[in-house]
Amino acid sequence: MLFKKKKIERQVSLEKKVLDSILSYCQMKHPNEGILILKGKSKQGHIMIDGLVIPPFNYSGPTFAGFPHSFLPFDMSYVGIVHSHPSGSAEPSVTDLHNFFGLVSIIVQSPYGDNDVFAWDSNGNPVPISIV
Repeated sequence: MLFKKKKIERQVSLEKKVLDSILSYCQMKHPNEGILILKGKSKQGHIMIDGLVIPPFNYSGPTFAGFPHSFLPFDMSYVGIVHSHPSGSAEPSVTDLHNFFGLVSIIVQSPYGDNDVFAWDSNGNPVPISIV
């Protein structure tokens, strides 16, 4: 093997004020899904999330949420998306994985409490998340 691919273990740090904003937004959008863009920095697998953006022209219903990526302004601080699952399951669906955006996807399950937030990579593997 000529090139060894170093496996990077991802981990997510989420600021408490950002978590509170996410939970409020999800509660406000219920019973529809809500979707937001995560802003932050990534270094050697550690993703620090310190902000949110409401995507332009986003759309949602009880079982879906999305936005047209072509309308997003170029911004190197986008690290992923967060969306809610009003059904109560935090597992990423096949559609979630096919529409993966950035480095991490956070799913918030109903009833939208501090312990209802889960992070996933593009393969659907869980990523450890901590609140700072």
